Amino acid sequence: MNLDNKSAIVTGAAGGIGLAIARRLLGGGASVVLADLDDERLASASAELAKDAAPARIAVVRCDVSNEADVANAVETAVQHFGGIDIVVNNAGLMVFKPLEEQTGEDWARILNVDLVGAFYFIKQAFLRMKEGGAIVNVGSVHAIETEPMVSSYAAAKAALLSLTRSAALEGKPKGIRVNAVLPGAIDTPMLWDNPNVRSGIEIIDKADVGQPEDVAEVVAFLASDSARFVQGASLLVDGGRLARL
Repeated sequence: MNLDNKSAIVTGAAGGIGLAIARRLLGGGASVVLADLDDERLASASAELAKDAAPARIAVVRCDVSNEADVANAVETAVQHFGGIDIVVNNAGLMVFKPLEEQTGEDWARILNVDLVGAFYFIKQAFLRMKEGGAIVNVGSVHAIETEPMVSSYAAAKAALLSLTRSAALEGKPKGIRVNAVLPGAIDTPMLWDNPNVRSGIEIIDKADVGQPEDVAEVVAFLASDSARFVQGASLLVDGGRLARL
């Protein structure tokens, strides 16, 4: 996919799926703003990506996606560095592992503010500042469709993100902005292997069902590219067929 002369923001870009997405977009010719909360990991990610891409095509910004001012600043960073914004990838996400009755309102607010409201803030800013032909890709999860115990707030947030994707696609179409989502399954990242449900055996992971961050990045790059110009409001599973067997 040709992404030449496009500028992108990737949230949660300091590692895992987010870093793989940033690398793939850079490889396709885009300039990328890496947005994350962790300054140290951001610096490391930027240095790693600069080995294969011109440093001038990489910008970093500390961004708490649950803070609207931070989100606006991230978009302004893209405008200042690269002249505009063509692609937004809402990848930042959090999970909490607790029985429902042990969760608090603060737990839910924290998860929803990052996994759902943060995406809303970026979509809002994109609608305000993105040119016609832009693309927004929301990174959801198979938990939006089929889930397990202990992750009710995360599953609810990801299900709501799919609804937000559909609503934003409807409102984005007249603006010439496409909005789609990907739903990763089990992906080889610390978020998977540090999952207490996986460690305890509540969730059984067959290694044949585990994908790589690059598998998600390829689908995101497609949705962000002009090759997907007729794809609007879609939610694409990237799970190696695991969900089809559940």
